[in-house]
Amino acid sequence: MGQNARVTPEHRGDYQELVDEISELLGAPATLENRDFELLAFGAYDSEDELDASALDPVRARSILTRRSTPAVRAWFEGFGITRATGPVHIPPTPEAGVYRGRVCLPVRHRGVVLGYVWLLEDEPGPGGDRLAAAMEVTGRIGALLADEAQHGADLTREFRAVLTAERGWQQDMAVAALRTALGPRGEGPHTVVCVAPWPSADPDDAPSARTVPHATALCTVPWGAQGHCLAMLVRLRSADVRAPALTAASRLLREGAGAAGVGEVRPGLADLGTSWRQASAAARAVLAEPGLGPVAEWSRIGPYRLLTSLSAEAGHDPAVAPLLSPAQRELARTAEVYLDHAGQAGRTAAALGIHRQTLYYRLSRVEQLTGLDLDDGEDRLLLHMALKAARL
Repeated sequence: MGQNARVTPEHRGDYQELVDEISELLGAPATLENRDFELLAFGAYDSEDELDASALDPVRARSILTRRSTPAVRAWFEGFGITRATGPVHIPPTPEAGVYRGRVCLPVRHRGVVLGYVWLLEDEPGPGGDRLAAAMEVTGRIGALLADEAQHGADLTREFRAVLTAERGWQQDMAVAALRTALGPRGEGPHTVVCVAPWPSADPDDAPSARTVPHATALCTVPWGAQGHCLAMLVRLRSADVRAPALTAASRLLREGAGAAGVGEVRPGLADLGTSWRQASAAARAVLAEPGLGPVAEWSRIGPYRLLTSLSAEAGHDPAVAPLLSPAQRELARTAEVYLDHAGQAGRTAAALGIHRQTLYYRLSRVEQLTGLDLDDGEDRLLLHMALKAARL
């Protein structure tokens, strides 16, 4: 976003109030545009007739009705030096350019940088110097808002992705330092990371902007194993005990077509974001494996999947259980998993599967024959249970 601020719901009312204040000070309807000549707010008009091009002029009417000025109009006005001005600029009427009435342009600046313009139609004799000086003070407050919005909407994609993809150790430490510098004061306080997966597109331009997602500080797409890509989101929290903003933002992103979302543990700063990211990714994997955990799951609440997701794909495979994992044995594998989920209680398992107990006993005997495991042995049952859960991942 750089220095080009676009109005968001957070500041829309503030801009409107300040524009109305200038309109009242100068006794004329004012409009506020950013430095790209996109309309952000405009003062109240006495009647709808005042929006008619005959009462204003084509340039003014088009700006209000389409919320944007053409490149030609922008170049024409900038020719009067408004990008360099530090005070009001009077622009005379020029009918051949579609400007039937004169203008007063009040440059909106913050720390010497022009961020936008307040425009007023000028009638003779026009506002006096004292009133224009008071209006310029208001533009200073507008400039502070635009600067704040520019900072909060800054694109941190590169810095955030570097933190998530850097190798552990000094490389990740350097990436975190770069992100901390880019965030400034926003890098302080509790943070967490959200993983939304799989994300429909790997194109960074298809990722939502942090300005459009409530509570998001930064977003980026990253590779996500054989399932393509996922979307990562950094969320700053007011309190480590209140994780609702992260859950709300994750739910919002799920509407974009992803299947699951995971939320990592809250960290006191940015130093351990890598761990929070791995936890968020693990939680998203757990939801895809066990939909009952989601659609949004916190890492602290995914139970045995906290351990299973930390295993490599090879470590989760056991040769004894392999025969049970073929497509032809899907029903037996499901029976064994439900049986173990219900702590080996035959009555509850049969009810959950909707089968007779004798059918259950037959299936369990077939499981033992295929795997060579003894379901009366605690360690064999643990191995089978873990291997079946790992196979889902």
